[in-house]
Amino acid sequence: MHDGQAPSETDSRPTVLAEISREMVRLYKEQFGRGPTKTRTALAGLDIVIVTLENSLTPAERRLAEMGEHQRLRDTRLYFQHATESQFKGVIERLLERKVRAFISGIDTREDISSEVFYLEPAKQSS
Repeated sequence: MHDGQAPSETDSRPTVLAEISREMVRLYKEQFGRGPTKTRTALAGLDIVIVTLENSLTPAERRLAEMGEHQRLRDTRLYFQHATESQFKGVIERLLERKVRAFISGIDTREDISSEVFYLEPAKQSS
């Protein structure tokens, strides 16, 4: 993963993906006061990282969902994600040593599942 190259079959991919998951849980705890209880990180091809986080709603957010205030809840969550976008992107850039060119965050408030999707700059080819 060094020098911007794509991961090889012998690299520490599972360790790096687990570390990304841990860092996302940490950020969620900082942002929302509690972290998700289930998290997984996967590579979608060479240039996309998808982090799935489940059961991250706070008790107050659960009440909003129960009241049918799904759009308000989504708007609030996405506002906080946007406010700290650089922190989320920074985790990926530090751990994968690749620049993030786009970051997309989403949440299904009925199922309490969030996703953080990172589109990476293309890997530099070794000479």
